[in-house]
Amino acid sequence: MFPVRYLRVFLLFLRLSLAAEMEYRLNFLLGLLSSALTLLGALFGLVLLYQGGYRPGGWAWEEALLVLAAFTLLQGLGSTLLAPNLNKIVEHVQQGTLDFVLLKPLDSQFWLSLRVFSPWGLGDFLLGLGLLFYAGMRLGLGPWDYLAFAGYWVLGALMLYSLWFLLATTSIWFVKIYNVTEVLRGLLEAGRFPVGAYPALYRVFFTFVVPVAFLTTVPAQAALKRGEVPLLASALALFLFLLSRGFFRFALRGYTSASS
Repeated sequence: MFPVRYLRVFLLFLRLSLAAEMEYRLNFLLGLLSSALTLLGALFGLVLLYQGGYRPGGWAWEEALLVLAAFTLLQGLGSTLLAPNLNKIVEHVQQGTLDFVLLKPLDSQFWLSLRVFSPWGLGDFLLGLGLLFYAGMRLGLGPWDYLAFAGYWVLGALMLYSLWFLLATTSIWFVKIYNVTEVLRGLLEAGRFPVGAYPALYRVFFTFVVPVAFLTTVPAQAALKRGEVPLLASALALFLFLLSRGFFRFALRGYTSASS
């Protein structure tokens, strides 16, 4: 019953957010246009990279499109759920409204992570899926290949959420850190391209320091059955998620409420 209760609460959050946002339906078209222009810019960058028959890291053009599809889908996740919710943790700490969150009969991390849903990022999901199926058709991928892509993409999404939540949690100590998550988003821009396209030092950084490779390149590798898909992905995703929960609880011990 416990998971069912939280599913019902999430569906309620979703319904309320959509009811509020649908008053501004033009925003969806503007968001879709913005997503399309961003994707065109990324495609243009790939075209420049692949000029003259160059295959960075041994990745063919269609294979690189799978990586870009994973990145675009993560962009959609960031726009619909992560940014609208996690970026507001700083505001909750500044304005003292975090007190009310902690008093609710719900898990605080659940409420802070899923309270708002912004449909204006759905354009990234639609474009990402279109790019995924186009590249998959060109590569001859089958249902199991798409399933492998989806499984590792979910693990990457969990890693991205955990890293984002970890950075947002630091606002409990350092209140005025408005743009801390923008640093993470800037680093994630490297995920537009296969990690093998970067020099060796950058590959190490984007694999073991900021796990960009696990977010975008690994799902493409899983779909392509290319090389050894790191089994470390599941363990890393679980570790980062548990770390985000433990770090949040630890941070709350030093939180001074607005009423104290």
